[in-house]
Amino acid sequence: MFETMKQRVACTLSLALMSPLAWAADTLPEGNQPGNYPLNLQAPKSGIAEQIFNLHSMMLVVCLAIFFVVFGVMFYSIYAHRKSKGAQAAHFHENHVVEVIWTVIPFVILIALCIPAAKTVIAQKDSSNAAVTVKVTGYQWKWGYNYLDDGIEYVSALATPRDQIDNYDGKSAAKNAHYLLEVEPGTELVVPVGKKVRLLLTANDVIHAWWVPQLGVKQDAIPGFIRDAWFKADAPGIYRGQCAELCGKDHGFMPIVVRALPQADYDKWKADTKARLALAKDDPNKVWALPDLVARGKGVYEANCAACHQASGQGVPGSFPALAGSKVATGPIADHLGIVLKGKAGTAMSAWKQLSDTDIAAVVTYERNAWGNNKGDLLQPAQVKAARQ
Repeated sequence: MFETMKQRVACTLSLALMSPLAWAADTLPEGNQPGNYPLNLQAPKSGIAEQIFNLHSMMLVVCLAIFFVVFGVMFYSIYAHRKSKGAQAAHFHENHVVEVIWTVIPFVILIALCIPAAKTVIAQKDSSNAAVTVKVTGYQWKWGYNYLDDGIEYVSALATPRDQIDNYDGKSAAKNAHYLLEVEPGTELVVPVGKKVRLLLTANDVIHAWWVPQLGVKQDAIPGFIRDAWFKADAPGIYRGQCAELCGKDHGFMPIVVRALPQADYDKWKADTKARLALAKDDPNKVWALPDLVARGKGVYEANCAACHQASGQGVPGSFPALAGSKVATGPIADHLGIVLKGKAGTAMSAWKQLSDTDIAAVVTYERNAWGNNKGDLLQPAQVKAARQ
């Protein structure tokens, strides 16, 4: 159902102008579409998103009015003053009245558009007095969330099964309702309803962009810089977005899911999450046996490394080097660990220091004993912990 007459008008105008944004919204899966008018922008669910939606609608109306006035006058003049009727061209050369009119009218229109646009942009930049502050870090190709006031930190990654993604010929698994817009359970960005949430955004490797249209927030995450943004969800619910920057081969696999909860439920989520993370935290001083570390490393590798180096360790020729038989995975183990911790300058290999000591020890151990490398090397978490310092 159309919520307001204003949205009905905006929808009609979007259809008329065939804007790129409109077609993008049409591809969203069920559950994230803007009501019964999927060719329009998504329905706003926050105050700032409402301002953006109204600004877009107002400017669309102004542009359409200018279009009809200009082309109406032009086509009328062509028809009414055509040569076959003996019309004589009027001369406006150095006509001061005409020059003033075609200067003043566009100026007035621009000022009329500039005032509400400036108010919205200023409001978007005002991140003061936030109730919750979350540091958001973009990785290839995941989002890291760190609740600075509560000590909660985790990584959010795509949950869509690979057999759906690889279903190019329609012979594999069918796509679900939230295809490429779902994250692993328990890794959504959880926020309280009606409270201002400040985001501090940065990136670990390349430029990403955190974008949730229904909440009216979009901000680039740039390595080496901290940018801020904010949003406030008006109602409980699930809000979905994506990385809006062309950040690499898996750019389309960086979904964002925001779960807005009432304050009491949010407080319970915080307590439960702290307890869960504490239980799951590994002891970096634990001494692991080689088979156990290799088994864990296989899972870490498949979740974080296989997208580039492939599950077979063969890499992608010309883009990502193979690890099977490579000098990195068979050379000095300290150099291997250094590349995982710090990345390699001038290549797509970024630092993976966000992984735990145990996960890094496991993945390095796995890479040195998989695909025929068979080095028999074992890297303990305590060695990773020492290498960080």
